[in-house]
Amino acid sequence: MSTPSIDTATFRAWLEDGEELAVLDLRDPAEFGKGEPLYATNLPARRVEAEIGRHIPRAVVRTVLVDDGSGIASEIAERLAKSGRSHVVALAGGVPAWLRDTDATRPTFDIPGVAFTLAIRDEKGTPVASATELKQWRDEGRDVVVLDTRTVEEFTREHVPGAISVPGAELLLRFADLVPSPETKVLVSCAGLPRAIVGAQTLIDGGVPNEVAYLDDGTAGWTRAGLSLETGPTRLYGPVSQAGRRAAEDYTSRIASGDAFPEIDLATAAAWQKDTSRTTYLLDVRTPAEFEHGHLPGSISSEGGQLLGVSYRTIAVRGARVVLIDDRTGTRAATTAHWLSRRGFEIAILRHDFEAIRLDAVA
Repeated sequence: MSTPSIDTATFRAWLEDGEELAVLDLRDPAEFGKGEPLYATNLPARRVEAEIGRHIPRAVVRTVLVDDGSGIASEIAERLAKSGRSHVVALAGGVPAWLRDTDATRPTFDIPGVAFTLAIRDEKGTPVASATELKQWRDEGRDVVVLDTRTVEEFTREHVPGAISVPGAELLLRFADLVPSPETKVLVSCAGLPRAIVGAQTLIDGGVPNEVAYLDDGTAGWTRAGLSLETGPTRLYGPVSQAGRRAAEDYTSRIASGDAFPEIDLATAAAWQKDTSRTTYLLDVRTPAEFEHGHLPGSISSEGGQLLGVSYRTIAVRGARVVLIDDRTGTRAATTAHWLSRRGFEIAILRHDFEAIRLDAVA
């Protein structure tokens, strides 16, 4: 049996034809880094055969395996073909061949996060403030708060002193509880630029009454200014109050005012998953803790803030339908859809009353 493979010209054509396509980058995470050059889903070679079904649920999807030039992609493609995945091929020569045979305009599987967010900044004119300005405002006693839009784990490792941890998709849902005064100036931070820009623009598009900007280069900019970072889970977001939820509903209607995403029910989601002609992802954009407490069968925990910037970590099939699952308020799904649709995904929203399920279980 010949080893299934394609050349770089064929791969380039597949990336641009608009049909369903999965790309798995088989390099080790350290070599994969932030996704260059393809920004495909990273699934190290040693885990492909055990985990491919989670990332690519339909065996008939065209799938390209890309390695570091070692040839391991061809070996794995051949084994997968024998096991029933007849549409899996290797990119001949792997990443080195792709870099050698293409130029700076080469297509990518997904849009790089930095390029995506810089485009948002340039389009929207998102306001910015420097670390030096923030320190000066604090020294002057001004009413200013920093919201760190990374994951709680990243925040715990290090963050700007006094910042509050609020992962990106949670910003509008929890904003009114964390920033009760419309006079408070709000700076959104991350480790660099991407999630801070998206976070700040999310608050602006959601219509919060405060003055909002992103902290230029986040924690990196803070340390470059000669300032020290804080560590530990010092200030984390808390439960959403009823008043906070009502405010979030208002913010949700504003950020979604120009969007048009279908809302589906459980029966439709189940039918889509059984559809043999399309790939459907059910992505739960609530917090990981909420997902663990209860979730819909077949859904994947995919925290909304992370999904916005690095969608390729979760969505391995381009051209798939993406269903974003949230609670009844739907703020996190609306926020995620607002930005994710700009990356070319077909999106639907499923709002579900998880609290009612928990109450039924207790009863």
